[in-house]
Formats: sequence, structure tokens, C-alpha cells
Amino acid sequence: MNPPVETIRISKQGRDQLIKIRRQTGVENWNILCRWAFCVSLREPTQPAQPREKLDGGIEMTWKVFAGEDAETLGALVQMRTSKDGLRDQAEGPSKCLRAHINRGLSYLASGKETKSITDFIERWLR
Repeated sequence: MNPPVETIRISKQGRDQLIKIRRQTGVENWNILCRWAFCVSLREPTQPAQPREKLDGGIEMTWKVFAGEDAETLGALVQMRTSKDGLRDQAEGPSKCLRAHINRGLSYLASGKETKSITDFIERWLR
């Protein structure tokens, strides 16, 4: 399967949220935190709002870095949600979908103090 996107771009606000989540959890790798955020957002049946903030000062990572060993599964999830969220016919549909879900998930993870460790993440978000 071809990757749904080549590069994932996270805004400056998203980068700041990643820093906060990394500090709270001790998880050093942003790609893992972005995977968590994506999965947390997928739990919501509604389509997330498209982020409007500029990407200046944010971060970028390749699909390979983001997805790691789970590239096939995550790629299928991106394609499924791109279709469900009504973005399938747009040229940048998968990229918009992935970015919106990561953005919403980062907001969820950074909004509270419930996620201080991997155990907290599992207890809070994977039930």
C-alpha cells in the first residue's frame, strides 16, 4: 500500500502541545505522541474541524517516521476516515484528514492532566 501522505505537518500550536504532552508523559518521540493523538481523535464519530493555523514554526515528519511498523494499519485508517469525513474526492483529502485528526487528538491529550504516563493514556483513552 502506498502511503496516504508523504509528509505530516504539525502547526506551532501542535508543536507546543507535543512539548507539553512529552513533558507530562516522558514519551520522547513526537511520532508516537502523534499516533496517540490520531487514534484518540478517531474515537470521535464526528469530523474534526480543519486547522486554520499556519504551519510556520511547526514540525514535519515523513509518513515512515509517523507510522513506523504500523504503516499498513494507519494507512488503512487514514483512507477509511478520509472517505467517512467526506474528503475522499479532494486532492489533499488524506493529508487534510490526518492533520485534522492529529490536531484534535493533540488538543484532547494536552487539555488535561489525565495523561501523565503511558498507563494513564491507556486507562483514559483506550477503555
